[in-house]
Amino acid sequence: MLHTRIFQFNPLGTNCIVIWADGNSSCTLVDPGMSSDEGVSELMEFLSREHLTPDAIFLTHGHFDHVWGVERLLPQFPVPVYMHPADADILADGSSAFRGMQGLKVFQHSFPTVDVADGETVTSAGTSWKVLHTPGHTPGCVCYYSAGNNLLLSGDTLFAGSIGRTDLKGGDYDMLMASIREKLLNLPGETDVIPGHGQPTTIAREGMYNPFLQPFNEPDADFPEEGIAIRGE
Repeated sequence: MLHTRIFQFNPLGTNCIVIWADGNSSCTLVDPGMSSDEGVSELMEFLSREHLTPDAIFLTHGHFDHVWGVERLLPQFPVPVYMHPADADILADGSSAFRGMQGLKVFQHSFPTVDVADGETVTSAGTSWKVLHTPGHTPGCVCYYSAGNNLLLSGDTLFAGSIGRTDLKGGDYDMLMASIREKLLNLPGETDVIPGHGQPTTIAREGMYNPFLQPFNEPDADFPEEGIAIRGE
C-alpha cells in the first residue's frame, strides 16, 4: 500500500508530499517548499518518527515556493532532484517573478537537478512514476503519475476546482488548457490527484465540476460520492 503525508509550508501554502510504501524505509519528497527552520524541523521529525529516508526529490516546476527547502535538505540527503529542464531559468530567477507580492523578497536558488522528459519513467522508494510534461503554468511544469496506485501529483497544473495561473513568467493559458485536456483528463476517473496547493481531488471530479474546465466537462463522469479518501500515514 502506498502512503502519503501532505505538509503545507511557506506563506503560499505549498503542498510538500512525502510518499512511501509498506515495508520500504525509503520515501519520495515532492516539492519541499519549507521556508523556515520550523518547517524543516517539522519534516525532519516526521521522517525520523516514521523511520523514513528520502531517496529522491521530485519537483513539479521551478517556482521558488516549491523548491524553497531543497538546499536545506541536500546536505543531509544527497539525493537526485528531478525537474524538467525547461524550468532552469525560472529556478535561477528564484522569486523575482513574485517581486512585491505578499512582502516576499527576491532570492535565487542553485542546486543540481536531474532532467526529466515527457513519458519518461522515474523510480523512487520502490514506486515507478510516469512523467507528464504539462506546460502552461511554467514551460517546465510536470505531473508525476503512478498508474498502479491511481495517483497523480499535479503540481500547479490542476487544482481542486481550479487550474494553475498563467500570468507569471513563462505562463501560457492555451498551453495549460491543452496540457490538462490532452494529458490529464484522459487518465482514469478514479485517479486521486494531489495538487501543489489545496485539497486532494480526483480526475473525475475535476472533469465534471471544475469551472475552469467547462468546455471539457463530462456530465456522466463516474466519481466517488463519498468524497476523496486521504491516504493514511
